[in-house]
Amino acid sequence: MSLLAIVLLILGLGLVAWLTARARAMAFAGPGKPRLHSLPSYHGWYVALWALIPALLFLVVWSSISGGLVTQAVLDSPAAATLPTEPMQRGAVLSEARGLASGAIQTAFNPEARTLAPAYEEAIGHYGLIGGAAALLLAFAGGAFGYTRLSPHFRARTRVERLVMGLLFLASLIAILTTLGIVLSLLFESLRFFSLVSPIEFLFGTNWSPQTAIRPDQAGSSGAFGAIPLFWGTIFIGAIIAMIVAIPLGLMSAIYLTQYANPTVRSWMKPTLEMLAGVPTVVYGYFAALTVAPAIREFAVSVGIPGASSESALAAGLVMGIMIIPFVSSMADDSINAVPQAMRDGSLAMGATKSETIKKVLVPAALPGVVGGILLAVSRAIGETMIVVMAAGLAANLTANPFASVTTVTTQIVQLLTGDQEFNSAKTLAAFALGLVLFIVTLLLNIVALRVVKKYREAYE
Repeated sequence: MSLLAIVLLILGLGLVAWLTARARAMAFAGPGKPRLHSLPSYHGWYVALWALIPALLFLVVWSSISGGLVTQAVLDSPAAATLPTEPMQRGAVLSEARGLASGAIQTAFNPEARTLAPAYEEAIGHYGLIGGAAALLLAFAGGAFGYTRLSPHFRARTRVERLVMGLLFLASLIAILTTLGIVLSLLFESLRFFSLVSPIEFLFGTNWSPQTAIRPDQAGSSGAFGAIPLFWGTIFIGAIIAMIVAIPLGLMSAIYLTQYANPTVRSWMKPTLEMLAGVPTVVYGYFAALTVAPAIREFAVSVGIPGASSESALAAGLVMGIMIIPFVSSMADDSINAVPQAMRDGSLAMGATKSETIKKVLVPAALPGVVGGILLAVSRAIGETMIVVMAAGLAANLTANPFASVTTVTTQIVQLLTGDQEFNSAKTLAAFALGLVLFIVTLLLNIVALRVVKKYREAYE
């Protein structure tokens, strides 16, 4: 019995439990009968949840342990006598046999896997049947228990709402624990890196060349881990060039769409503008590498600018700025529309022009939302990788020349963790240190932005 079939059967039992409990609760009501404490639908949800939750939790636990039971059953079968004794070869044969039995693969490299496939198929079916029968029995037992609790005075609504509140709390707790796990993993690996490389060299060094010798007897570079060129490249592309493009264009687009455009123009222009946010970043990367970067290099050569490269910070920053215009525009648009009409009318009644009202009233009042949009855009730009790889290059240069090739923190993280890596070398661990610095900078950026938003929100609310 497949897992999907078991889940569908359990959901069917849950639906039957909901209908049955709801019908019984409706039978409780009527002339001359006591008033129900909860609506019939709450009685239905109470019994349905008793039928669904225990069975689904059992399936989660069973799916995690059934794999070991299936493998042990196969190893105990006579067909396992031909398995190799070497652990890696044995694991490869078992993996291929399991793939053949489940239909994930059609052929196997090892002949022993084809011999073991029937045993695997039999064990999977056997334990799948046991797990499915136990889950269905548990669903029936849970639904029956919930059904026996029903009565006109039963507080079904309180029980259901308490359970839903617990599920919401669990969801929020999972998010918090996930964030904590990410931070702890970054800290642990970063401390390993800083035990090999000085934090002073990493944070203030100006030479980035992470190639190191893997073995003590191997000739190679000792590595240089000065990350200042990476930090500067991230700021230069994502926080300077891209923002110079995105903030004015996004804010002016929002002002035009909310204050000057007629409804027909707004109805097609706003969705068209927001479509930019849905374009894959690799498409922007192609556009930057094949169209924008060559045009910028030709322009630089034509005006006599030395050192112009076909991969430049300006090309990546311009295209990145275009990509994040919707983030600024949409947030500014919503914030300007949320300004009370009384503030507009009061400004116009005092004799201010429309442009003066926008500059002196609407934009300052909508500033919290505008700052939020800019923060979202900066975070999006700092975390961008594909455009930088394809248009700005991989060279860690500390330069203010926008026509030169530079790289960013995220690009180097991808490069350091691509392929087979050893997680006991400074080269690989440097990726975690870069991620930690990026996380701290983003956190500080959020704190500053929240303080700005709070200040202006207090002034205009």
